[in-house]
Amino acid sequence: MNKGILYTLGSYILWGFLPIYMKTLSHVSPLEILSHRIVWSFILLAAALTVGNHWGWLRAVVQQPRTLCTFVATATLLSINWLTYIWAVQHGHIIETSLGYFMNPLVSVLLGVLLLHERLRQWQIIGIGIATLGVLYLTITAGTPPWISLILAFSFGGYGLLRKIAPLESLEGLSLETMVLAIPALVYLLYLQASGSLLFLHSTASTTFLLIATGVITAVPLLLFAAGARLLSMTTLGILQYFAPTIQLVIGIYLYGETMTPTRLITFSLIWLALLVFSLERLHERQRKGALPYTAQPARS
Repeated sequence: MNKGILYTLGSYILWGFLPIYMKTLSHVSPLEILSHRIVWSFILLAAALTVGNHWGWLRAVVQQPRTLCTFVATATLLSINWLTYIWAVQHGHIIETSLGYFMNPLVSVLLGVLLLHERLRQWQIIGIGIATLGVLYLTITAGTPPWISLILAFSFGGYGLLRKIAPLESLEGLSLETMVLAIPALVYLLYLQASGSLLFLHSTASTTFLLIATGVITAVPLLLFAAGARLLSMTTLGILQYFAPTIQLVIGIYLYGETMTPTRLITFSLIWLALLVFSLERLHERQRKGALPYTAQPARS
């Protein structure tokens, strides 16, 4: 099998099984998990940059306030996405997280239209219209919008949009983002320690190990994805990206007993139809124009 497919599949499979990892930490508050994820990710990434003697990019970034502001914004969106995801998994909303990541490609296109003034083609408009119909149906029947799905889709869509125009590659970008977030994360962990609420080193050894390993589960899928993305076309990546939310959906239903109600099923069906329309349109357009080179996208949850 193509190395690019193996690397990329590996990243999506790890992201897909992430709810199981977060469920094992259900006794830890989402904010503490988020803080550990940020701190240990930064430590791991900083170690990788140090071993590779690859810190030269940071000096140039510090001298560019616009770039710094961009990455403060991406770091904020990333933290919102991670915190929402952790909270949702811990509180039995894995199906909604899956829906959010199925919606993400469509939201990314919509944000491109609204903020970058990109033009939608006819079948893209139809695809987004079908997805909007699915969200409206769920909102009307449930009496409330699918906030978890929408927050995940728009926070990650906005993150991807800003990273698209940011000048750093995946490794350097995530390193800078975790660096920006590390100080408030450390302050929060010190606050928990002072208030006697910190579970790190004050609970079981397995809890402490799992909190430290949040850095690994963040960085490894990213590095696999970055390596695989450079070897694959955007069409192939567009197909593979649905592995993670599909795995999450299966886990939510069959492992944790979340219910796929008729309302949810209709909503998912409309989103899937929208994605099918969108994917076929994109495939047709690329075949017409010829494949374009792919630039690796940033990390997800």
